Amino acid sequence: MKNELEAITFKNLQIELTRFFLAYKFALQEIETKINILQEEFKLIHEYNPIEHVSTRIKSPKSILMKIKKKSIEPSIEDIRENIRDIAGVRITCSFVEDIYKVSAMLQAQHDIEIVDVKDYIAYPKDNGYQSLHLIIKIPIFMSDHMEKVYTEIQIRTIAMDFWASLEHKIYYKYNKEVPEHIRIELKEAALQAAELDRKMERLNKQINILKENETEPSLLDSTPISHLAKYLTELPNK
Repeated sequence: MKNELEAITFKNLQIELTRFFLAYKFALQEIETKINILQEEFKLIHEYNPIEHVSTRIKSPKSILMKIKKKSIEPSIEDIRENIRDIAGVRITCSFVEDIYKVSAMLQAQHDIEIVDVKDYIAYPKDNGYQSLHLIIKIPIFMSDHMEKVYTEIQIRTIAMDFWASLEHKIYYKYNKEVPEHIRIELKEAALQAAELDRKMERLNKQINILKENETEPSLLDSTPISHLAKYLTELPNK
């Protein structure tokens, strides 16, 4: 009887954990859909896409266990769900710093996204030079028998910021987080140089936009069937 009860409990836990991870998977799918819509709209309406690349990930069970121990979290699904808010993660890479804030504002304006926390490591970089904009959000997902709001972390950064962060992570992993002081100093200098590169590229982009505004290039919309419909509608006589 005892073994039978233990087997039932173990099976129920497996089901609960499966649903737990599915919720994060569905949350990422919801956010990816929202981002795809924004990309498509910008491409067609504004002839410009502020988003270069999007990647997603769900923390592995091993990473979650390590964080449980590090933060002394009670080993219950509810406590894990509430206290580890970056199990689902989205990374959005933009061309320019101003695009980061545009994308952030568009996501924050969506009525079904609840903003829990915003950390601006661009305006206030970390001591090691790290820069990025972090959003902790809650997004609703609908399961077969209930709706739940799922914590998700969104990191938005430029290509230069992402390149630096990726290399910094690899270096710290190689040295098992015991990085020599001279390397830490050089990493911070590299972060400052990456930030200067971002500022320079943004200045160039603004100059190019000014030149484009003075040109009379046809819009992408001008060659679509929609343009013909718009022209027809504007030529209809007023009643």
